[in-house]
Amino acid sequence: MKTHATVKDNAMNDNPIHTFLQFLTGGIPDQVHLGDGRWFTVALYWILLLGSFLTVYVNWRRDPSQRSLHHISIYAMRLLAAGMWYLGTLWKLPLPVSAGFKYWLGATVKYSSFPAHAAIMQVFVTHIALVQPVIYLLEIFFTASLMLGFMVRLTGILAALFTLNLLIGLYNDPTEWPWTYVGIICTHGMFAASQAGRSLGIDNLLAKQLIPRFRSTGPLARVLALAS
Repeated sequence: MKTHATVKDNAMNDNPIHTFLQFLTGGIPDQVHLGDGRWFTVALYWILLLGSFLTVYVNWRRDPSQRSLHHISIYAMRLLAAGMWYLGTLWKLPLPVSAGFKYWLGATVKYSSFPAHAAIMQVFVTHIALVQPVIYLLEIFFTASLMLGFMVRLTGILAALFTLNLLIGLYNDPTEWPWTYVGIICTHGMFAASQAGRSLGIDNLLAKQLIPRFRSTGPLARVLALAS
């Protein structure tokens, strides 16, 4: 038999849709604690989201082969993965040092699988004021790359290696499940292997030379081809 307290607790449970709507309006706790700075996080995400939708629209109009469930599904997975990275950037604010980042960076020393790795992470802890802004910008890059479908092969490789470091560093943390990191590594590895940016992304527009003012066969084009 359910008690009144149980019903009250259940009524307070959140759901992904409500959380996402709060996120879009700067209402989740990681944004609220930033004060007025939360509006920067809201504006940046909206800019990337609108850019993502515009990229999908251009692909849809200019490349009929993109109009398939296959490409839509890959795009949706990219968008969800980008959301994960963007949420991760929130607790790396304010710069240059946030309490959340300081705690988890220290945890990679405490729970590391290997002494040599722990020693390296300790150097990062010592220079955290330099490390945190770099990590923040890297995760913003991952977010933008996955949302826009730009240089996704490069991002997939970098994100997999980035997560491998977390797997090693937090492997012995009793509150963490290592297979979570394995799943993230596999996901981004597949993004790289399948060239996921060529599904409704900028990578497809560049590969098929569908951007009129950006048709090149020079060194830059070759670099972008490798990265995408």
